[in-house]
Amino acid sequence: MKSLRLLLRFLTVGGLVLLLLIPLSMIRGLIHDRSHYRGQAVERVSQSMAGPQQLVGPLRVLPWKETRRVNAAGRDGRLEVREETVEGYLLQTPEKLEAGGVVEPDVRRIGLYDVRVFQWQAEVQARFAPMPVPAVAGREYGEPYLVLGLADVRGLVGTPVLQADGRTLELQPGAGAMAARMDGMHARLPSPVADATDAEGPVTVRALPGSQVSLAMAIAGTQSLAIVPVADDNRIALSSAWPHPQFSGRFLPNQRSIGADGFDASWNISSLASAAQSQLHDPHAPRLTVRPGSAGAYAGEAAVDSVVLSLVDPVDVYTQADRASKYGILFVLLTFVGFALFELVKQLRIHPLQYLLVGLALAIFFLLLLGLSEHMAFWKAYVISAAACIGLQFVYLSGVLKSWWRAGLFATMLTALYGALYSLLVSEDNALLMGSLLLFGVLAGIMWITRKVDWYERAASLG
Repeated sequence: MKSLRLLLRFLTVGGLVLLLLIPLSMIRGLIHDRSHYRGQAVERVSQSMAGPQQLVGPLRVLPWKETRRVNAAGRDGRLEVREETVEGYLLQTPEKLEAGGVVEPDVRRIGLYDVRVFQWQAEVQARFAPMPVPAVAGREYGEPYLVLGLADVRGLVGTPVLQADGRTLELQPGAGAMAARMDGMHARLPSPVADATDAEGPVTVRALPGSQVSLAMAIAGTQSLAIVPVADDNRIALSSAWPHPQFSGRFLPNQRSIGADGFDASWNISSLASAAQSQLHDPHAPRLTVRPGSAGAYAGEAAVDSVVLSLVDPVDVYTQADRASKYGILFVLLTFVGFALFELVKQLRIHPLQYLLVGLALAIFFLLLLGLSEHMAFWKAYVISAAACIGLQFVYLSGVLKSWWRAGLFATMLTALYGALYSLLVSEDNALLMGSLLLFGVLAGIMWITRKVDWYERAASLG
C-alpha cells in the first residue's frame, strides 16, 4: 500500500504536468495570432504603399505581325485556304547588366507593429548586342521598344530617367507585348537603322537602337527587393545603412561586408549559372510576380531566378517568444521534480494545488514576455518577466516550503533556468547542444542527490 501511495503521488504530479499543457498551448496560440496580426500589418502597408519589389530588365522587344495561309474547313465541310494574322514578338536580353545603388531603410508603424520598408535609389546600365532577326515570309516587324518589369509599379517614386544611346526616352505604363508575363513599363525606341548583314539569309542581324541603356529611378517597397540577372554577364552591387540584411533567392553575394554602420554586397553572375533567360523566353512559364512570404517571413517567392535582399529586424519577438514557449513544459517538469525531491528528501508535504499554482506562475512568464516584448526590446522584456515570476515564486514558496532559505534555493534554480533559456534563444545554432547538456546536467544532479535515498522507506513515510 505504501508503494501504491508513492506511485499515486507521482501519477498525480504527472497529471498536473499534462494539465498545464492547456494554458501553455493557449499561450502559444496567442503568440501565433499576434504574429498573424503582424503579417496583416505588413499586408496593409503593401496594399497602401508597395509590396515586395522585383526588377526585371531592361529587355529589348521587337514585335512582329505575320500573315499565314492555312487550311480550314468551310461551311460545306470542305477544306479551303484562308489567311490569318498572327502577332508575336522577339525578346532579347542584355549582353551585360550592371545594377546597383543605395537601399534606404524606413519604418511604417501600424498599431503595435513596425513594418520595415525601403527605397532603392536604383542605377542600372545595360548593353545589348546586335539582334538576330529571322527572315520569315509574310512577317513584318514593328518598332522595337524596351521593357522594364517591376513587381509593383506603385513603388515608383518620381519619374524614372531612361536613356538609350544617349537619348532620353519617354516611359509608358504597361509591359507592352509582355504584359501577360509581368507588370512594368516600356519605352519606344527610334526607328531601326539598316541591317548590319545581308538580309537574304535565313537570319538577319539588326543593329537595333538601344544598344546602350541607362536607367535612374527610385523604387519603394516592403519586405524584400529582388533583381533578376537577365544578362549574359550580371554585376549587381547594393549598399545600405541597415546593419541586418538577409540575402536569399537563388544567389548569395560573392562579396559582402556587414557592420554596425550598414552593409555592402556584390554579385557577379553569369548566364551559365542562371536559368533566368530561359525562364523569360518560355511563353508557358508562370507570371513573373513576387508573392510575399508567410507571416513573419521577409523574403518573397519569385517565379524566376533572382537575387533577393531583405532588411530584417535583428530580433523577431514573435519567433523568440514562440521558441521560448516550447520550453515551457520543461520548466514545469524541472520545477515539479525539484518539489518532489524536497517532498521526499526533506519529508515536506506539498499539496497538488500548490504544484498547480506554481506551474501556472511559470506559464504566466511566457504571457508577460509576449506582452512586454511588443512595447520594448526583447531582452528587457525577458529580464522584467523573469524577475517578476521569480519574485512571485520566491515569496509563495517561502510559505510552501516553510523556509526562506529553501525558497531562495528554488529562486536560484529558477534564475539559472531562465538564464539557460535565454542562452538557448540567442544562440539558435547551438540550441540543441546546449539543451542536451542542460538536460544531462539536470538528470545527473537528480541522480546524485537521490543516489542514497531508500524509496521504500520514503514511501512508508507517506502514510
